[in-house]
Amino acid sequence: MIRTALAVVLLAVPVAAEAQGYACAVPARVPRPRADVPTPDQPRRVLAIGGYTLAVTWAPQYCRANAREAAAKFECGSGNRFGFTLHGLWPDGEGAEWPQYCRPTGIVPPTVVRGQLCATPSAQLIQHEWAKHGTCMSQSPADYFAEARRLYARLRYPDMVALSRRTDLTARDLASAVAAANRGVSADMMRITANKAGWVEEIWFCLDRQRLPVRCPSHQGGLAADAPIKIWRGPSARSSRRR
Repeated sequence: MIRTALAVVLLAVPVAAEAQGYACAVPARVPRPRADVPTPDQPRRVLAIGGYTLAVTWAPQYCRANAREAAAKFECGSGNRFGFTLHGLWPDGEGAEWPQYCRPTGIVPPTVVRGQLCATPSAQLIQHEWAKHGTCMSQSPADYFAEARRLYARLRYPDMVALSRRTDLTARDLASAVAAANRGVSADMMRITANKAGWVEEIWFCLDRQRLPVRCPSHQGGLAADAPIKIWRGPSARSSRRR
């Protein structure tokens, strides 16, 4: 039987799959996304799956950079407040390339968008994640997002506000703090990403074919362990520890 949740190894109490949430309210009418299709720069690739990546985004930094964009209104300008949001669950290849846009697809149904918005607070990103990644690993968007939420909901995080106050923080420090909050995960099982100024943007968790944490392959990149980083708290930040 394939185990499809980090709960196999993580010490976690099941919780609602909200976006590491401070507050999230879904509107009565959810936005309808546009179709997302392959392009010459992002072509269709059907490859064997060698593992997976679970990517989460630090919302305060995302909103700092994107708050004026219309697509960010729900996440950044509608009274909602988020900590780590779910970017996506991605199939990795057996080498440096990965499968993507494996089959044509229509628009994600509104009921699925509604159920996902408090984890992935962008209808267009939901469409993109299904079209680019989900079509390579699931039969329906409902199944794909349900699996992604199961994995995401069991993650635990350190106190990001406390970490943000450190002036000597490195990528290794953040990875180690996240690992300490998640039983069965070590710092080399995730990659930290940041913008050019060193502000943390995302954490990418490496998973094996059974969706269990595994040491990240060297070709998948991320910041060097000793890279200096900073964490943007945002005007409404509070302790982000989930209990």
